[in-house]
Amino acid sequence: MTPWRATAVVFRKEWTDAFRDRRTLLVVLLSSVLMGPLVLIAVSAFVAGFEARGEKREVVVQDMEYAPTLKNYFERQTYQIKVAPLDFEARLRASTLADPVLVIPAGFEAALLRGETPALQIISDSANKQAESGTGRLNRLLEGFNRERATLNLALRGVSPELLQAVQVNESDLASTQTRATQVTGMLPFFVLMAVLYGALNAALDTTAGERERGSLEPLLMNPAPHWALVLGKWGAVASLSMLIAVLSCFSFLPAQWLLRSDTLQALFQFGLREALMFLVVLLPLAAALSAVLMAVAIRCKSFKEAQANSTVVILGVSLLPLVTVFNLSGEAAWHLWVPALAQNTLMTRVLKGEDFSAAQVLIPLFVCAVLTAAGVWFVGRRLRSAAVR
Repeated sequence: MTPWRATAVVFRKEWTDAFRDRRTLLVVLLSSVLMGPLVLIAVSAFVAGFEARGEKREVVVQDMEYAPTLKNYFERQTYQIKVAPLDFEARLRASTLADPVLVIPAGFEAALLRGETPALQIISDSANKQAESGTGRLNRLLEGFNRERATLNLALRGVSPELLQAVQVNESDLASTQTRATQVTGMLPFFVLMAVLYGALNAALDTTAGERERGSLEPLLMNPAPHWALVLGKWGAVASLSMLIAVLSCFSFLPAQWLLRSDTLQALFQFGLREALMFLVVLLPLAAALSAVLMAVAIRCKSFKEAQANSTVVILGVSLLPLVTVFNLSGEAAWHLWVPALAQNTLMTRVLKGEDFSAAQVLIPLFVCAVLTAAGVWFVGRRLRSAAVR
């Protein structure tokens, strides 16, 4: 039997073993296929909730009867006034009240007539994210009331309100539509990375530490085929399974867009065939590298449980490295492309923003993945040749 034929035989054997454990395989496949729809549904529900609260145009007020002028302004702005519950502070702390409460002091109207500046109080809870998000909207509404009162007071005295504005400020947002969408959808690359990682994890551990624990590794090594052919066959099966998970995960976002509940997010999130293919360009080399690294970690272990414990280091690395972009406020850095998982997260985020990347930006992570793959496969082959393998 030629070495390449032995590689193909081992590859088929590992694929058969992988598909034999149908329960584990079903969980992995379903998690990769359903990952896109579930994440997008959760994100769209979150955005739709904020949109729904914004469309209600409601303000929660305590003692509104003290401020008929302010009440008139709210009603002219088409806001509905709701009376604050008596226990609103406790409900804000418990996050059962989703709006901040405006408290009006006694004598508010009389103070306005005397030309004084009465103090209003907005009560919220920073731990209550829903109420905290409405604080800015309520502040802007009160600022509009202030401007209206100031304009009327100046007009009564024959003073032009334009004297209060020394300059006129116009804002311009350079972010594209897709870039603004990544403020919400920026977590999608992380879920894809984790799907690829866990797609390779079980197969990599089972084909090394699992076979040693079952006692089926030694008979395999007794075959006359070269050890490198056996290693390539095992690695090829694990890598191809991880790549299959990557393909399913990326393409699951295409039909998942039909399930978006938020019209705003549906208009912003543009993920088509081109974006899915660009995701795969950066993910497939990482799938190959992770398969080799996990096999290298597991080949040193004598049992499947020991291999699971040792692979935690790889899992933590892949899950924590993308967080560098969250804490790095200075933006992308050149060294990001040299760090596995971080490089893929960076490039996939660029795809979601609608930005292209150069050939050099793809070749750097490809080179790193190739080095990791070669090192992992070499280490597994070396351990198989070692007399320490039992």
